[in-house]
Order: sequence, then structure tokens, then C-alpha cells
Amino acid sequence: MTTNMVLPRTGIGIDVHAFAPEDDPQPLWLGGLFWEGEQGLSGHSDGDCVAHAAADALFSACGIGDLGTHFGTDRPEFAGASGVKLLGEAARIVRAAGFGIGNVAVQFVANRPKFGPRREESQRVLSEAAGAPVSVTATTSDGLGFTGRGEGISAVATALVYRVSDHEEPATEPGPAKGAPHG
Repeated sequence: MTTNMVLPRTGIGIDVHAFAPEDDPQPLWLGGLFWEGEQGLSGHSDGDCVAHAAADALFSACGIGDLGTHFGTDRPEFAGASGVKLLGEAARIVRAAGFGIGNVAVQFVANRPKFGPRREESQRVLSEAAGAPVSVTATTSDGLGFTGRGEGISAVATALVYRVSDHEEPATEPGPAKGAPHG
């Protein structure tokens, strides 16, 4: 007897953004939340590296490109876009490609903002956008590297997906070549 076992697929996403220069201040959006009074990040979109890494991990798990493929800097409609919007759109693309989403886990590295008090709020916002559980953790780099010097924030995410359909539909219109810059 043959059993059709559904095997999960995993993906990794990494995103990094520098803090915006003081002469061009930006609002800080991180983990789907606005952080009042905090220096924001530079980027083509809102610079939310937590949401961006989550979206990239989903694309990686499915083998359907990356953040730059779908939301690259050559796509003016995504200039200033919310990371939550991008994550929601990534989840839609993943599902259209025939995959279900098991979960996404993200860890970001930064000296600030103080994340713990808003962790549950962030996880709720990102989980709603993805339509699946998203967990977020934070750490520091003990003063080492660009994150330790307070020059920016980095995030690493993993995603678990599983095929729910053998019929693969086009996920999105073609974007830039794989690996193209994003923001």
C-alpha cells in the first residue's frame, strides 16, 4: 500500500537595514509595530527587517524566489510599503503556489528598541498578516558588529511550509532577477 506522505519544507530568510541618517529621519517599524520616538530604518519599503525576513523565509521554503523577486526596488508600487502588507502578500503568493504555512520564527539582533514588552502584540500582528503562527525573539550582539554599534538591525527567520496542491498556479507577475536588491 502506498501512502502519500506530506513532507514539510523549510526556508531561511535574512534581512538587514541600517538606521536612517539623522538628516533624513524615518519612523521605526519593526515586527509590524510602530515604535514611537525611536530612530527608523532606511529602505525601499518601511525597513521592517522582521517582517521582511519572515516573507523571505516563506519564499525560500517554497523555492519561488525571494523578497527582491517579488517586491524589488524596481517595483515603485512597493516604495514605502508596510512590512505587514508585504508579509501578507508573501503568504498569499505562497498559498497560490500550492503551499500551506505551518509557522514562521524570526529572531532579530539589535540594541534597541526594548522588545519584550511588545512581543505578544508583534506576534499577533504578524501572525494575522501571515495567516499562520509567527513567533519573534530578540537578542543583542554584545556590542559586536554593526548591530552592536547601533548602526542597524538584522533579522533571521525560518519558515515551515507543506504542499497542499500539486497544481501550481502563477504566484505573481515576474519581478527582477533572483537576488535583486530589496528594501
